[in-house]
This record gives sequence, C-alpha cells and structure tokens, in this order.
Amino acid sequence: QAHLVESGGGLVQPGGSLRLSCAASTTLVSIYAMGWYRQFPGKQREMVATVTDRTNYVDSVKGRFTISRDNAKNMVYLQMNSLKPEDTAVYYCNAVAKTRASMGLPYEHYWGQGTQVTVSS
Repeated sequence: QAHLVESGGGLVQPGGSLRLSCAASTTLVSIYAMGWYRQFPGKQREMVATVTDRTNYVDSVKGRFTISRDNAKNMVYLQMNSLKPEDTAVYYCNAVAKTRASMGLPYEHYWGQGTQVTVSS
C-alpha cells in the first residue's frame, strides 16, 4: 500500500493553471510536514513548497504556487498558476512522518510515485 498518492498532473499551456493533490494513507499515523518537490531531467530533486505550521516556497514559484493542507482529510494540495515552461518536471509529494511501527523513532521522509507536469504550447 502506497503511503502517498498524487494526482492532477498533465499538459497545460504557458500561463495556465494546474492543481496537484496528494492523499496520505492512514498508515502514516504522525505527519509533521508535507510538501511538494520536483525533479528536472538530469537534475536533483528540489523543494517546491512545504507546509508545517507555516509555508515555505522556492523563490522561483513564490506568488504563483500555493500549498495547502487539509489535516482532517490527510491531503496536501499545490495550486500552480501562471505556469511557465521551466516548471515542466516530475512533481513528487513528500511527507515527513512516522508509521505505527516507527513511533519512538525519528521522523522519516516518504514519497509519492510522482506526477508529470508539462507546460508547453
């Protein structure tokens, strides 16, 4: 069973919008932070946005992307507006969390399977 499942990627024209969603499984019993990362071809994965009791964004998306979290539903969202071709990447949902088996141990990073976002005319 996957701990995190993303949805919402796809092809969009420059200037368009997409909303990514990520559902966290109930197997993650304690979630400290959730976020979105992206990976460009041949590059390392980079943080896009994270949310704890505050939000944090990479400079290149500030003012265009908004991260939000629904704790009751164990969901995290990324609203992406004014998309640019350079936003094209695989986007990964991330949770800093514990499972029931790891309670008492440090938090770990968990990852979704990734969803492709392509911005092109």
